[in-house]
Parts: sequence; structure tokens; C-alpha cells
Amino acid sequence: MKIGLSLSRCMRDILEERVDIHDVLVIIARTDIDPHDAEHWAQIWQSYLYGGLSHAEWAGLEDREIAMRDILVSLFESGKLHQPRQFGAHPRRLPYHWLDALPPNTEIDKNPAMKKAWDNFNMIAGLS
Repeated sequence: MKIGLSLSRCMRDILEERVDIHDVLVIIARTDIDPHDAEHWAQIWQSYLYGGLSHAEWAGLEDREIAMRDILVSLFESGKLHQPRQFGAHPRRLPYHWLDALPPNTEIDKNPAMKKAWDNFNMIAGLS
């Protein structure tokens, strides 16, 4: 399970299949957007594609707009997109953009309590 800390960089990793969207626990974004709002989407797309107020994180992905929007909508609708700016906070950009929410499987297998907690989590996650 992964926690993302950059909407643009995490979405690119998902698009390019470096990270499976099903492995994402949450992405804590520095955005304040509604992905269903066409105007908001157009601003995000242009900003991340060409720069402007942010970095050109999606440079070279000009032909992947629909796939990127689908990823954003999926994250939003599954409750995996947290936007602190909607609550008055302004998180800062960090040099890394993924955190592992759990230690590697080899570590889980060595600790019976951790293994049981992980198995219970997976059971509940599968039910929801």
C-alpha cells in the first residue's frame, strides 16, 4: 500500500504502470479541484502538461489526456484523493512522492502480530 504526496507525479506513475492504482491507499495532493468540473480539469491539464504555475510534470503525455482524467476521477470517486487545501492547509512540495504504508512483505512475515493485522486489513479491504 502506498501513500502519494504529489497528484501530478503519482498520476504519471500510475499511467506509466510503475504503481498499480489498486496499491494506492491515498494521495495527499496540493490541489483544490473537482475532477468532474471541466474548467478545473482544463487548468490542471494545461498546468501539468506545459508548466505555468507548476512544473511540467506531464510533458510528453499530450496524447494521454483521457487516460489521465480517468485516473483522477477514479482516485476521487474511490475516496483516495485528499486535498488539504479544501480545509485551509497548504502542504509543501517534497522531493519524494511515494511513501510505503507497510513494510515489505518479508518483514510482515517475520512478525506474527503484523501478519495478522495485514491479513485482517486485506479481508476488510476486499469486502469494501
